[in-house]
Amino acid sequence: MISHNHSSSAPSAGPRLRRADGSPVRVVVVDDEATLSDLLRMALRYEGWDVKTAAEGRTAIQLIREFQPDVVVLDVMLPDIDGLQVLKRLRDDGQDVPILFLTAKDALDDRIAGLTAGGDDYVTKPFSLEELVARLRGLIRRSSVVVADSADPLLRVGDLVLDEESYEVRRGGRLIELTATEFELLRFLMRNPRRVMSKAQILDRVWSYDFGGRSSIVEIYISYLRKKIDAGETSMIHTVRGVGYMIKAAG
Repeated sequence: MISHNHSSSAPSAGPRLRRADGSPVRVVVVDDEATLSDLLRMALRYEGWDVKTAAEGRTAIQLIREFQPDVVVLDVMLPDIDGLQVLKRLRDDGQDVPILFLTAKDALDDRIAGLTAGGDDYVTKPFSLEELVARLRGLIRRSSVVVADSADPLLRVGDLVLDEESYEVRRGGRLIELTATEFELLRFLMRNPRRVMSKAQILDRVWSYDFGGRSSIVEIYISYLRKKIDAGETSMIHTVRGVGYMIKAAG
């Protein structure tokens, strides 16, 4: 299930990454699945990044030579040459751009694990957009050409604080244990405080791009979060009937 309302979202509240000269981070997305490429382009532009896409390996090599991106999202399965061949040609060219591989769960082989052991990364499909963006931020941060506008990894809404680097969440100083999915859901809400996020937007950002899930999964996880965040305190997570969910400071 894919909705197309990311472009109207406010920019994320996390530290903005930029190139050292102040220009936007450059990303190339290489995938022959147009719907996925479009979704990734929107999600990465939401981070303030400059994104170009290619649907074939040979086109991608030429694009990367010309565009000089800071990071590449590269599907392993492409219609002409596969992603591993694309990587080999780039490295033979002297291109050391970090690469995040996209691979199907059943197609993950030792070669990818071996390649990514050298510092690059991979995600298996299906994946959540939040996870993919977090992985890209990690790869980009490790390269010296990029600086963060702000060194503060903390998101704050009222007395609720989420640390995007240590993955700790506290309310009024009380440490709250969250699962990975609960954390991603809370982070998405906290990046958009006082804004009603629809179930479709939440499904797209927190669950897999092809999750095809029913919106009931969102309701279930919102209830899990409420039990942990709002337990015995004034509610911060609010339901707007027929529209979606919002987080705001208590009181």
